Amino acid sequence: MDILEGLNEVQRNAVTTTEGPVLVIAGPGSGKTRVLTMRIANLLKNNVPPDEILTLTFTNKAAREMKERISHVVGNSANKVWAGTFHSIFARILRTEASKIGYPASFTVYDTDDTNSLLKTIIKEMHLDPQMYNVSAIRSRISLAKSNLITPQLYRSNEQWMAEDRQQRRPMIVDIYEKYMQRCKLAGVMDFDDLLLQLFRLFRDNPDDVVEKYRKKFRYIHVDEFQDTNFLQYAILRRLVKYEGSTENLFAVGDDAQSIYAFRGATIDNIIDFEKDYPNLQVFKLEQNYRSTHHIVAAANEVITYNRKQLQKTIWTDKEERSKIKLLKCLTDDEEARRVADLILEQKNRHHLPNSEIAILYRTNAQSRKFEEALRRQNLNYKVYGGMSFYQRKEVKDLIGYLRLTVNPHDEEALRRVINYPTRGISDATVDKISRFAGEKNIPVWSALLHVTDITEKAKKAVAGFRNLVDKWHKRLGTDNALQLSTDILRQSGLLDNLKADTTPEGVSKLENVMSVLDAIAEFVSGDNNAAVIAGLEEEQGKSLAAYLQTVTLLTDADNNQNEEDNITLMSVHSAKGLEFKSVFVTGMEEQLFPSFMSVEDPNGLDEERRLFYVAITRAKELLTLTYCKTRYRYGQLREGKPSRFLEEIGTEHYDIGGGFGSLRQQDNSGFTNSTGARVSGIAPVRRNNGPLKSGVTAAEQASFTATPAELIVPGSKVLHLKFGKGEVVKVEGPRDGKMATIRFENDDAPQRLIALKFAKLQLL
Repeated sequence: MDILEGLNEVQRNAVTTTEGPVLVIAGPGSGKTRVLTMRIANLLKNNVPPDEILTLTFTNKAAREMKERISHVVGNSANKVWAGTFHSIFARILRTEASKIGYPASFTVYDTDDTNSLLKTIIKEMHLDPQMYNVSAIRSRISLAKSNLITPQLYRSNEQWMAEDRQQRRPMIVDIYEKYMQRCKLAGVMDFDDLLLQLFRLFRDNPDDVVEKYRKKFRYIHVDEFQDTNFLQYAILRRLVKYEGSTENLFAVGDDAQSIYAFRGATIDNIIDFEKDYPNLQVFKLEQNYRSTHHIVAAANEVITYNRKQLQKTIWTDKEERSKIKLLKCLTDDEEARRVADLILEQKNRHHLPNSEIAILYRTNAQSRKFEEALRRQNLNYKVYGGMSFYQRKEVKDLIGYLRLTVNPHDEEALRRVINYPTRGISDATVDKISRFAGEKNIPVWSALLHVTDITEKAKKAVAGFRNLVDKWHKRLGTDNALQLSTDILRQSGLLDNLKADTTPEGVSKLENVMSVLDAIAEFVSGDNNAAVIAGLEEEQGKSLAAYLQTVTLLTDADNNQNEEDNITLMSVHSAKGLEFKSVFVTGMEEQLFPSFMSVEDPNGLDEERRLFYVAITRAKELLTLTYCKTRYRYGQLREGKPSRFLEEIGTEHYDIGGGFGSLRQQDNSGFTNSTGARVSGIAPVRRNNGPLKSGVTAAEQASFTATPAELIVPGSKVLHLKFGKGEVVKVEGPRDGKMATIRFENDDAPQRLIALKFAKLQLL
């Protein structure tokens, strides 16, 4: 198979540029995954050993699909490429090198529930107010500190962080953080943030052996969704890639316009300032959109130009137009949900769309309820994406807790979860005494089970029985595979009998869920499930219970939500990133909701909200509908709503206002003036917080403006653009239907702009 077949010129150049630092700026629907996979396939075709190629993604699903695509081109050698999420790859390295930072190779990984449980215990032990020291807020604060390489010691000496905590009346956060880290180390566990922090610490403290080892191993490093990396991830990459004598073979693929995870610590500066760290950087811009039609692409271009910090690009498409963007104004959120459901029925009948090609997106998860009710009334099947995942169900976590404790008996949260479930005569009071004893002696709770004296003889007997049971399973780790051991743990722990005793429909469902875990382990052991391959464990840990647990712990939200049935998808915009549908509804387009009330006064926050809207509209392939309400219930009160400023930033020529649902002009005579000077009926005036554009275009020029045919725009032309003002065309390039003009505008903050002539409206002067 010809690797380069079907690639456009820019894609082909990116794939064949194998040496030195490369940044691929990939607009939505521009084929970035294909470029990344074909680049790796090209390296393999040129005899680069697969285990010298490292590819970091943000979901296991992305890594799996990448390997499958590569294997179609080059065969089984693709399976030996190191490809996986940052966390799974870093966990793999840490298990190999754990002893160098004082951790056991069998360390377990805490998920959010485990972290919350431990923090709750620490807050209780410190006699702090659980309302003031909210567990979620404390967890987020600690996570942010770790992502910025701030250890408890650095936190305590950082006056800004300490002052912020005092201002929030939570001065003890640093003490909670310190105790949390101590307890995790004592229990031989890491949380997700530790997988990054401890790897950085490993690299920092072992530059001559460990870092050098992995520098030599990974000659070619690839990063997908580079705009989503945080400070710590980039710091680790820098240590691997940038050193004396390095060829700096770092291939980063991303889109600054789709950087929407600042709340998780992601920083857009990594991609914006990439060239500062790598002066020899080669940049390729994938600007042809293969997904969406003209009006959707043009709207996206117009919206994103309002952001202050961005890498200049203009996406374009040659796909045929299907329809303009529908704009629905509703009186209430009930009406919004009803009209969306009605329009879905109309689209299904007119365009023969399956449910799976339709998505309803919203800014907050709380908005889903109204749409669920409306879809049920129309007997339309739907699925809410981002609900409780399978591995978060109590009965599943109970079994996983036993498996985790078997692998790592020092895992305190697993021990607390299962020590008296099913009931074996070990009360909460007994567990508290054991925990207190462990704290006083500074030993793991597991060790305290042997030595605690301040409990009843009956409790001692129950504790000893429990410890012997876990010891027996732990000794079988080296001889039994994951399925054999898990089956015995389920039976011998009493979990199986306990679940069988509940014959209610709910009880039967719980038993089925637990048996489904055994099915998953059976697939893992038989090799039918390639999770171990993705996690990179097949060579080192085989079919062991530890290997299986790592694949489960490191699953991401995207991996847990597989929607194979014909359902309409309901999801937040954040969850929709990376997906596409023929018809997309972006709902709740009101000020204080989208953009969020938390962002409207912060320029950086507002930019991120705009990028989030950009992501939302570019999920649509053919049909895009935007909705907003005059009134909406929020926090128990009926509130007046103003249309989102983002609606104003799309030119009127791209809108079909209320198509099929009556004219919005008849409902509301108000309107706003958009960036082209035209008025859009049915939308109230919108106040800009980021100020008006200083284009210098006069009212007379707006009134007399007439667009010049694109073929007459040539280098050296003096032109007028209603948004950017007067400028000079520097150059024109690209194919006939995709010609791009580089223009220097007189009153524009940007040095020059790249504009698609097919979509731009320019007047020759």
